[in-house]
Amino acid sequence: MAHHKSAQKRIRQTRSRKLYNRQNKKQIKEAIKEVFACETYEAGFEKFRVATGLLDRLSLRGILHKNTAGNRKASMAKFLNSLKNGK
Repeated sequence: MAHHKSAQKRIRQTRSRKLYNRQNKKQIKEAIKEVFACETYEAGFEKFRVATGLLDRLSLRGILHKNTAGNRKASMAKFLNSLKNGK
């Protein structure tokens, strides 16, 4: 166990940040799953807009790396285009 005040504070901060990051990452995972579960382009596009907004917000806050957010948006867009083209 930590003996210094600064180490104890670091443990408290880490615990709260871990919970915050876990909640946000779970939220974005669920939003992405909803996009991939859609069967029509129109329904998928609305879910896509919500998910991309979340991804952008999380990348700005530093919870996700900006390239990770971009890769996930690209894969969702590719899926939506396949729905739109009927493949």
